[in-house]
Amino acid sequence: MAVETELAELVHGVGHRLRRGYGEQLGPLGMSPGQARALRMIIDSESPLKMVQLAERLKIVPRSVTSVVDALEEAGLVRREVDPASRRSTLLVTTPEGRARYEQVREARRRAAEELFSVLTPEQQDQLRELLSVVDRQPG
Repeated sequence: MAVETELAELVHGVGHRLRRGYGEQLGPLGMSPGQARALRMIIDSESPLKMVQLAERLKIVPRSVTSVVDALEEAGLVRREVDPASRRSTLLVTTPEGRARYEQVREARRRAAEELFSVLTPEQQDQLRELLSVVDRQPG
């Protein structure tokens, strides 16, 4: 097996384990990784997002974002508001409960990463971070 292929398989496998661990950590919070990611995008936005903007940031089609937002709204984490600049648009606003849940989500993500990378020394973790940063900065 070529080194590049082996690296790709290793990165894929580690990514899968990280996502699975994250999903397990999110379970008690009643959230899926997709919902957690959407909540993060809404909170990290400098201003309330339109539904179409959230779909773009999540890289999903606009009709798919509706079910994610429905679940977040049903859980009381976000609310829809009419955009005063364009009454046909809907803005997504985080509730206080959403901000509190987001802190729990961040902690769940940290725990999942900590569990996965605990086999590495702090120096090895720094080295891995540096190497992956180099690869991540490449275009495309």
